[in-house]
Amino acid sequence: MRVAVLCEYSGIVRNAFIKNGHDAISCDILPTESEGPHIKDDCRNYNWLGYDLIIVHPPCTYLSVVANRAMKEDVTGERKIKRFEAFDFFMWCYYLPCKKICIENPIGYVNSHFRKPDQIIQPYYFGDSEMKTTCLWLRGLKSLIHIEKNDLFFKKTHTEKPLPKYQHKHGKKKGQNVYFTESLSNNSKLRSKTFPGIAKAMADQWG
Repeated sequence: MRVAVLCEYSGIVRNAFIKNGHDAISCDILPTESEGPHIKDDCRNYNWLGYDLIIVHPPCTYLSVVANRAMKEDVTGERKIKRFEAFDFFMWCYYLPCKKICIENPIGYVNSHFRKPDQIIQPYYFGDSEMKTTCLWLRGLKSLIHIEKNDLFFKKTHTEKPLPKYQHKHGKKKGQNVYFTESLSNNSKLRSKTFPGIAKAMADQWG
């Protein structure tokens, strides 16, 4: 298959497909962090016709539910404009000329202003002991299969659900904690990466 992974600089999803023998390339405005086929540019500058599968990780800074608090304090309206631009980009991705499309984003603006996602997953569903609620909007693809417990036919893919690590932000009162697991912390760049278990499931099941 010819696979394009857009808005990915880590190469994690791209490399999972390459490992399975597919012709995969990533594209992002940042350089790739791992060796492999990569276009350093805005993906909107390219024609993605001819690809069998496109997976996109649109920036979620203005689309996630976490952004709602900052949006309420947006007296200039600048963040609202940024949100509309981010949503337009999301929709551009969703309607790319390809029969198989996956768009990944957290819970937020898209859920209520476009439609509910086809699937919501966690990294620990696929063997990585982390919590990161991830929504998938799919076209021409089936939901990713994950198995909670071993049975007669399938081996479980889940690892143990990680214990929450809470931290206070911006002087929030008790009970208004933000959920982050240890390794994700406050590093937004780190949190944007796809976990290896999810990338492997995408390559194994969609490839």
